[in-house]
Amino acid sequence: MSIQQIRTTDELEQYISQPGKKLLFKHSTTCPISAKAHEEFQAYAQQSDTPAAIVHVIEDRPVSNKIAEDFGIKHESPQIFLLEDSEVRWNTSHWKITQNAIKEATGQ
Repeated sequence: MSIQQIRTTDELEQYISQPGKKLLFKHSTTCPISAKAHEEFQAYAQQSDTPAAIVHVIEDRPVSNKIAEDFGIKHESPQIFLLEDSEVRWNTSHWKITQNAIKEATGQ
């Protein structure tokens, strides 16, 4: 499945409000740890039916900040969230973002 890039808070709200399970990945384009996590996230998304979206935290800082505020979860980068409806069911960051960890969290 393709990964949607979220650039505005309106796009973020539309994405979060979709029913069902979905992934949201916060990516720093300047961080080597984030680059590795991004590879793992992409590898998972390519073989999964779970909708997936990405936010570039440096380029789209207001969107990144809104995620931290709305979910009440301290900003980290890289960081991934599994949302079900509009609720966070699971999140992790840094080296813990692996294809296997995402599979386990989504039950796929």
